Amino acid sequence: MAVYEALDWTPEGNVAVKLSTGEPPASNYLQPELIADLVEAVDGTIVECNTAYGGSRTETAMHYQVAEDHGFTAIADFQILDENGSMTLPVEGGTRLEENYVGAAFANYDSYLILSHFKGHSMAGFGGAIKNISIGLGSSEGKCWIHSGGTSRTNAWGGEQDAFLESMAEAGKAVSDYLGDGERIVYVNVMNRLSVDCDCDGNPAEPDMHDIGILASADPVALDQACIDLVYAAEDGQSLINRIESQNGLHTLEHAEQIGLGSRVYELVNVGA
Repeated sequence: MAVYEALDWTPEGNVAVKLSTGEPPASNYLQPELIADLVEAVDGTIVECNTAYGGSRTETAMHYQVAEDHGFTAIADFQILDENGSMTLPVEGGTRLEENYVGAAFANYDSYLILSHFKGHSMAGFGGAIKNISIGLGSSEGKCWIHSGGTSRTNAWGGEQDAFLESMAEAGKAVSDYLGDGERIVYVNVMNRLSVDCDCDGNPAEPDMHDIGILASADPVALDQACIDLVYAAEDGQSLINRIESQNGLHTLEHAEQIGLGSRVYELVNVGA
């Protein structure tokens, strides 16, 4: 709550809290008891989109069950944004994408609080705010579109790596532009249980580094860069660093800054314990 309040941001209208519901049986999703006060404070509806791979969150009915099983429906209303398909957002200034496909209910919300568990990722290198507004808000076809570098809406696999990373940045910019570049969207990254594997992995590697803290910003690029820098500065961060570098993960931040999603330059302000 202290970190969120330091943003001095007042959401308007219908508020969405975007997070990952976590793939069963044992993923590292954000625990409801950790986030409940914040979700309640903004009177938010927790939102998520279906996945584009086999698992318990590919089909809408099963995904609603996962949200219930993981405790999210006990703290707030919950909606799968793409249960009725996709809507299209334009991508301005991209080199890979001209359009982005998010859940059809995306436009039903006036303000977005992007609540991300920062961690490693087997394909993106790391997952934070940018991944949460790109792959995270992408409908099933949108996820395929991003993963394939804008070449397929039905197949998420086999695309070129840098095209995927650049498409994440561009899809994120489409979301940010639609919501007014920080006016109706802010970001909170939780740096706990820092596994090399994503919340989309139902059996992730156990973290081998310490928890770092909670960070927030109106700039998703600055926020993710700050989290990256804290991992690199940690004495026990080598496993996560190796995962990030193995997938050229920093290129997402490079491209995001280049196309104007945000800045990698930031000031880190400590709001206390």
